[in-house]
Amino acid sequence: MIFGLETSRDIIAAARAYGAEQGFKPLTVVVLDQGGDLLAAEREDGSSNKRFEIARGKAHGALALGLGSRALMARAEQQPYFVTAAAAAIGGSLVPVPGGVLVRDSGGTLLGAVGISGDTSDNDEAAALAGIASVGLVGQPD
Repeated sequence: MIFGLETSRDIIAAARAYGAEQGFKPLTVVVLDQGGDLLAAEREDGSSNKRFEIARGKAHGALALGLGSRALMARAEQQPYFVTAAAAAIGGSLVPVPGGVLVRDSGGTLLGAVGISGDTSDNDEAAALAGIASVGLVGQPD
């Protein structure tokens, strides 16, 4: 499977559909490749204006440190100085709360990350996992 624009669009569509089914608030979904470059993003009507930056920060931080943003939250609680320093080192694009999920193929190869913002962090993460699973890939939230 090629992890590119079409797969990213499918992930976004499935994540949004999951959010709608669950009654989530409007979501912003960002898909990055393994190098942190933007593949695709969508902001639902009603999603606040800075949700893109938050969603991107969740995904980008996960890629930068090799951990889903749920694990980054735990790390921030245990080692706040490290996470603050890491955020500064990568230009501030690190949001250590759930909703940033690494994307892997069935063999464990890192393909990229999905970041979602708009509802609670747990719900953002659930939508990301649903979107990733819908295309037969593996989400790593922690």
